[in-house]
Amino acid sequence: MTLPIPSVQLYSLAEQFSADMGGSLDKLAAIGLKNVEAFDFVNRAPQLRAALDASGLASPTGHAPLLSDTLWTPDGEIPTPAPEVVFEAAATIGMKTVIDPFVPAERWATAEGVDDIAARLNAANEVAKTFGLTVGYHNHAQEFVASFDGKTAYERAIAQLDESIALELDLFWAYVGDQDVVALSRQLGSRLVAVHVKDGVKVPNPWGPEASAEFASRELDQRHAGTAEVPLADAIRANESIQLAVIEYDNAPGDVFEDIKASFDFLKNEALAA
Repeated sequence: MTLPIPSVQLYSLAEQFSADMGGSLDKLAAIGLKNVEAFDFVNRAPQLRAALDASGLASPTGHAPLLSDTLWTPDGEIPTPAPEVVFEAAATIGMKTVIDPFVPAERWATAEGVDDIAARLNAANEVAKTFGLTVGYHNHAQEFVASFDGKTAYERAIAQLDESIALELDLFWAYVGDQDVVALSRQLGSRLVAVHVKDGVKVPNPWGPEASAEFASRELDQRHAGTAEVPLADAIRANESIQLAVIEYDNAPGDVFEDIKASFDFLKNEALAA
């Protein structure tokens, strides 16, 4: 069995990374990481590639919006970059797979919305191939609210995807979505290329029918991998196709670099990653 390679989603340290890109990457390399997962990379691809090279790191995966026409920012909605622009930036950085990180809940609520998501992902994958890349999707919990013919919206979408499209299973958010994450990991088979290694205390689904207030990630009680409720080890061991174990915190409990190291040590000590 080939063990997954550890990585870290740079959004976990968004504030530190924006303030000091090179210094942040050096700290991750000092922990023992060889890989990271980039975010917000389209407009800073050359700078990020140079910083990665200087720190001895690679970014085989990255997050970018591929399935939505607009992107929310604190200053309002803006058009998402064209797929060609995203993939050119990804190729500059040396990525292999570009993963869409979030599609709003309302688009997962109807069969037509789900089918549109799948069609867009298939179309984006065809464009990605011309750059030598593949695409993927990263879940939260909204994908598990609606069901159609006995299958969740997530399962309905996956059934329509080209076999070459990667899945990145966020184990914490699938758990919040009331999924048996060990069974789901196994069920996804060879499609499951990466997992987000994230632990914490379960909350009501922020995108479910009983959600009453606007969700804020700072309210999450997230903890070091292996110290809370999510069966991370069993979920990772359930699927031998997983290539990347990507550490992430939506709300790091303390010093983010110490938090990342704690989860990195968990992966190593439990023989869950190479």
